Amino acid sequence: MRLDLKVGFTCNNLCTFCVQGDKRVRIQPRSAEEMKQILEEERKNTDEVVFTGGEPTVHKDLLNVIAFAKSLGYRVIQLQTNGRRLSHEPYLEAAVRAGVTQISPSLHGSTAEIHELQTRAPGSFKQTIKGIQASRRRGIMVITNSVVTQQNQTDLPALARLLVSLEVQQIQFAFVHPEGTALREFESVVPRFTEVMPYLREALDIVEAAGITAFAEAVPYCFMQGHEHHVVESVIPDTRIHDKPMVIADYTAYRLAEGKAKGPRCKSCSFDPYCEGPWHEYPDGYGWEEFVPRTDDPKLVLPFFTKSKGQ
Repeated sequence: MRLDLKVGFTCNNLCTFCVQGDKRVRIQPRSAEEMKQILEEERKNTDEVVFTGGEPTVHKDLLNVIAFAKSLGYRVIQLQTNGRRLSHEPYLEAAVRAGVTQISPSLHGSTAEIHELQTRAPGSFKQTIKGIQASRRRGIMVITNSVVTQQNQTDLPALARLLVSLEVQQIQFAFVHPEGTALREFESVVPRFTEVMPYLREALDIVEAAGITAFAEAVPYCFMQGHEHHVVESVIPDTRIHDKPMVIADYTAYRLAEGKAKGPRCKSCSFDPYCEGPWHEYPDGYGWEEFVPRTDDPKLVLPFFTKSKGQ
């Protein structure tokens, strides 16, 4: 099990696709004492924690709390960040000394123009790139996440080549979750799967050809033929999310029961037992016409079947 601890929703970006929406102005950041209490309570269940938000690096007590997590014996301490503050190497060094073992920065375009069109933060592209480069020089594992939107869908192959050149260890392309700001700006932010897929497939192929682990998130199997091994939902660890104000005890159960949806033809798809479907807001906006049931045998292509056969 992995703990996802949201430190607060303040952020130095103002992304067009932000799932947190107006939480940055409605909900106060957690205190250090509250976060330490959560870390103590959850340590009996896990030794892996992800600090996220909002942007966790803007929290004044973050490094102190990370050091506390290390003292409790958390083995994996991941910092999920836009990467901007990591461009200031003294801060990065302090984060590593405190206990960070993995960095998960987000880059959403291969150029400043594309990235900053979405982050709405001038200078953020250069800072995020510098943060990734500094993290790699420091020897920290870097796992990038790029949200797939209308603004960057055709840029995905170029973005993949840039991330490969930065020598990160894992690259994920996450189809935008139409919640918060992304829901409010649905028509200008959320692309259609049928338009995205040629570019996403090419991006995944570029990453894989470089020998780097590549994943796609929130893309149903009916769009992933030939790329089934890139579906990240098959490997997402059991996760408990301390959101604010609620706690999601089982993130997988949440996705299946509330977050994702199945359409009228999904039951006839051979991949239905293994597929989570899209975020439910997607068909609310675009309908189900794009989703064509598959008839091929999942056991011939899904990694959790094919790997067991090879062992």
